[in-house]
Amino acid sequence: MLRLGDVKPGDMLYDLGAGDGRIVTIAARDFGARAIGYEIDPIRFIISWLRIVFSGVSGKATVRFKNFYNADLSPATVVTLFLRQHTNENLREKLERELAPGTRVLTYYWTFDKWKPVKVDRRVDIYLYIIGISNS
Repeated sequence: MLRLGDVKPGDMLYDLGAGDGRIVTIAARDFGARAIGYEIDPIRFIISWLRIVFSGVSGKATVRFKNFYNADLSPATVVTLFLRQHTNENLREKLERELAPGTRVLTYYWTFDKWKPVKVDRRVDIYLYIIGISNS
């Protein structure tokens, strides 16, 4: 997923629905990006936090126990999602409003009905959208 999005040092990755913290940890450790995950499930939040701490990336990565609908997403250069179709659609307007043109949005399995992906990895159902291109 992160390779398809060309994640690199200097990127600010936001993982919406961080789950077990895997994406945030890998983005920081293997790709050199700064990363923030948002998670509202307390168990998953703790698992994410522990993964970040024990992976030694807490200087570059963090997870917040917060609903991403209430977060300012504007600093992101990359956003990753593994959310259901209806959640993606509910989130679409917020992404269009807050993300700068050129921001990469990566989804696993579920897509955005009104956006056209720039790249698709069909082997694993990962879709890359770019704000200002995919939503035009």
